[in-house]
Amino acid sequence: MTDLEHNTPDSEDRKPSETLYIRNLDESIKIPLLKESLDAVFSPYGDILDIVAHGNIRMRGQAFVVFDDTEAAATALEEVQGFELFDKPMVIQFAKSKSDAIVKKEGEEVFQEHKKFRLEAKERRKAEEEAAAKKRKRAGGAIAGRPAKRVAGPPDELLPPNKILFLQNLPDDITADSLTETFEKFPGFFEVRLVPGRKGIGFVEYEADENAVVAKEGTVGITFGDKKSKITFARK
Repeated sequence: MTDLEHNTPDSEDRKPSETLYIRNLDESIKIPLLKESLDAVFSPYGDILDIVAHGNIRMRGQAFVVFDDTEAAATALEEVQGFELFDKPMVIQFAKSKSDAIVKKEGEEVFQEHKKFRLEAKERRKAEEEAAAKKRKRAGGAIAGRPAKRVAGPPDELLPPNKILFLQNLPDDITADSLTETFEKFPGFFEVRLVPGRKGIGFVEYEADENAVVAKEGTVGITFGDKKSKITFARK
């Protein structure tokens, strides 16, 4: 299983499955040691088919543990939630969709279809990113002898990663302290900034781009009060 990095859950309340998504892991720990440690923590709860962790920016501080059955995964989630691994409490959720290891159990034909769908989705994302990059490049140029024509930048969802997150659709009465409680759980947290006179928006800054990437992935679909917030990378 190699491509669960696009499988992070989009809410705290997900349908139980065999695969657990774990975040808030120590990013400084080498991948082999991290996998061994996760195996030691979770193996008492059932047979583990796979443990997935990558060192790329998008997936640092995160991992997936794939059990042989849903019941074992559910028990592990309940009992290990908040357990400190390398002095950091793990945040555990059910994964959004099935892992490769689980799909393989359903037969080669099903797995190949699953793999094809995954690759097509990856190609679509790549094409969208390339199109956005070309649009930014065109927007940066100007016709010789004429003022540069102002061209709208890419949609918020396609902005490249940076260390500042832009929060929208926040409750009017939300405070910096309440936002800090949510975002300081992620490594590299620096500060929360609300804009005076502008309700419903705010900024969260981290020490590095990769810290903001992890925080953004870990808060997809989050709600404050009764409002589902939109979180993107800030425009530079």
